[in-house]
Amino acid sequence: MPTPKKKTSRSRRNMRRSHDGISAPAVAVDKKTKELVRPHRAMKGADGAYYYKGKQISAAN
Repeated sequence: MPTPKKKTSRSRRNMRRSHDGISAPAVAVDKKTKELVRPHRAMKGADGAYYYKGKQISAAN
C-alpha cells in the first residue's frame, strides 16, 4: 500500500478539515402558532392536519 512521502503539516490538515464543522439548523417562527419550525417543510398541527407556510395542505385524520 502506498505511503505518503512527506508529513502533512498541521496547516494543510486543518485547511482540509475546514468544511467539517457542524452548523446549527435553520429555523423560522410559524406565524400562527409562534413555534420554531424548519423552513420548506410541512408541519403537523395540534389538530392532526399538515400545514405549510401557515396554510392547511391536508385534512386531519
